[in-house]
Amino acid sequence: MRLAGGAGSPRAAPSPGNGSWWRAAEPGGGGGSPSPEAWSGSPNGSLGGWDPFGRDEELAKLEIAVLAVTFAVAVVGNGSVLLALRRTPRKASRMHLFIRHLSLADLVVAFFQVLPQLCWEVTHRFYGPDGLCRVVKHLQVFGMFASAYMLVAMTADRYIAVCHPLKTLQQPTKRSYGMIAAAWALSLLLSTPQYFIFSLSEVERGSQVYDCWAHFIMPWGPRAYITWITGGIFVAPVLILVTCYGFICYHIWRNVRGKTRPGEAVAAAEVAAAAVAESGGRRAGGGGGRRGLLLAPCVSSVKTISRAKIRTVKMTFVIVSVYVVCWAPFFTIQMWSVWDQRFPWVGR
Repeated sequence: MRLAGGAGSPRAAPSPGNGSWWRAAEPGGGGGSPSPEAWSGSPNGSLGGWDPFGRDEELAKLEIAVLAVTFAVAVVGNGSVLLALRRTPRKASRMHLFIRHLSLADLVVAFFQVLPQLCWEVTHRFYGPDGLCRVVKHLQVFGMFASAYMLVAMTADRYIAVCHPLKTLQQPTKRSYGMIAAAWALSLLLSTPQYFIFSLSEVERGSQVYDCWAHFIMPWGPRAYITWITGGIFVAPVLILVTCYGFICYHIWRNVRGKTRPGEAVAAAEVAAAAVAESGGRRAGGGGGRRGLLLAPCVSSVKTISRAKIRTVKMTFVIVSVYVVCWAPFFTIQMWSVWDQRFPWVGR
């Protein structure tokens, strides 16, 4: 079972019958592997038809099925979202812009993280040059960073729209494009270390069996790597998301409570009535009438604007909640596997 699909975590040394595990390539090999002489006469590193670095084929079939379903759902779902946004007759809003780039980031995960992992599970070993190995590992983590940081950018935009509405009047589209570009650029930068961590390496020295594995300084290397990936892709984004939604919920609660106070409701009604009366009294003046007619709709539309903002906040909250629920078990297992010496799912 590959625990670290896209993040590319270290592997534990495999043993016959326990499947294939992600681990750091250990210099010198060991663990009672066959001698190079025994391997030299066997095609593709197999010894008499038996591969000591084999895997549990039944478990591999299950992993392939899960990855295939995940890939299909991701492509169909995000493709449908992009198609629906393209067919929207009205002018695209900032929220549509963020959703479009979030769907693109998820498609990057589907095509450059899930699909390579699916092919890798089918072939069991990585078949390709060292450069392709490094590029694949980079793109796998790049998609994960991009998906997380696009959520952060979208939530930050909702925070500005709800808590600082006047700032939305200051070139909002330009700011949105800047936030999106920053999310893509930061994801590309933070995933670059993959080029220096992963390479095409022998499973065991002299085995002539190669795979795309990570190289760490033991024993702290795997812990530092997994902690960095977990912190950068999951912990830090979740903390930012929780903070933003805390301020958003507080602002909406305070706003709703203020509008439900009887005194303020009566005052708003009196202002609206005065605006209408003024518009009727100045109808002959022309300009004053138009100014009065504009005041009443502004007062009556405040509640409608709040509802529109609340709808977008609810939609964003659902997306963020699904992200947290889906990724929390993965990163929990990752951290557990490298920090607990008695982790039960790692072969010793």
